[in-house]
Amino acid sequence: MAKYIVLMNWTDQGIETFKGSPARYDEGKEEAAKLGVTLGEIFWTIGPHDAVLTLDAPDEEALAATLLRIGSAGNVRTTTLRAFTRDEFAQVVAKIG
Repeated sequence: MAKYIVLMNWTDQGIETFKGSPARYDEGKEEAAKLGVTLGEIFWTIGPHDAVLTLDAPDEEALAATLLRIGSAGNVRTTTLRAFTRDEFAQVVAKIG
């Protein structure tokens, strides 16, 4: 499965209901699993992003469905980054020769 890092920022609705964020993560974890996506750790952060989430998805369609589900709740906007493990990146480098 591919690993992704999701940068999140509160919407107006999200900041008004921030206290429910841990419970929403738990609910989201269960919903994502139905799509074959594994939500990893979440970190609430200080700085340009309000939270950072790691997740593993079997394909881009499952990733997109999960992110649409997260976004449609109206609490956060997301920016997603494809992440490579050390071994995966070594394979990328090996292709260059």
